[in-house]
Amino acid sequence: MPSSQSNPAARLAAPAGWSRRAAGLGLAGIALLLLAATAARAERSVSVARLAWLTGCWELTSGTRMVEEAWMAPRGRTLMGMARTTRADSLVDFEFLQIVEDSAALVFVARPARQPPASFRSTLLTDSMVVFENLEHDFPQRVSYQRTADGSLIARIEGTSKGKPRAVDFPYRPVRCP
Repeated sequence: MPSSQSNPAARLAAPAGWSRRAAGLGLAGIALLLLAATAARAERSVSVARLAWLTGCWELTSGTRMVEEAWMAPRGRTLMGMARTTRADSLVDFEFLQIVEDSAALVFVARPARQPPASFRSTLLTDSMVVFENLEHDFPQRVSYQRTADGSLIARIEGTSKGKPRAVDFPYRPVRCP
């Protein structure tokens, strides 16, 4: 190990909790530690905790058609959700949903009824909006959620279907979870 005579960085006082060996890392070692700390902060910035505003139950009613979506609170680096569509007393469709943390993005995984799962990576994340994208998927290629000022939620799926642009909005209102 270099002595403090040959390594000027080793002469710096070590912060509390650092070993003498860590203090002797030199400038390159300190730079690597700073990069690791910056990367850790960047990873936390894509935390599912930033989507806590999705938590709860949401409903869209149009005539006898009802679309419900429910999200559990973030826990275990995951948000879990489910959706169902009914018409009168009949189940029309359902889907299991998951948002998980990745090293550089959030990943939205949709498991719709009678279809294989599809994954979408976040491309935009703010305190009130998230956009997920998978340009290789048939339809949709984008899924987004936006919390509005009045507390409602707008979910949107969009992309191209049969060569034509298509978008479907789901203007949800918050409801009490059963």
